[in-house]
Amino acid sequence: MDSTVVDVPEKGRFEIRVGERVVGLASYHVDNGQMTLPHTEIDPSMGGLGLGKVLVAGVLTAARERGLTVLPYCSFIRHYIQQHPGDVELVAAEDRKHFGLETADR
Repeated sequence: MDSTVVDVPEKGRFEIRVGERVVGLASYHVDNGQMTLPHTEIDPSMGGLGLGKVLVAGVLTAARERGLTVLPYCSFIRHYIQQHPGDVELVAAEDRKHFGLETADR
């Protein structure tokens, strides 16, 4: 399935699209060098296809490219970071304990 992750800053979200159809989103806002990530969702009809992981990977890549740290309030994003230790560095060291990520990079 061909999907793309697109930043839509005027809506404060990244979208994942299959063709022209928006099938999921990750809301965000940026302030003082931090990208706050409160929520993600995938259309239930598209569940189980790995699109959530593709979306989160795209969001974290964008944060890394922009030199931002992330505040993963969304539990799906936190779980993704726990499963991908190379992305723990995107959460500032002083914030990792708050998100249960203090040992995720070990």
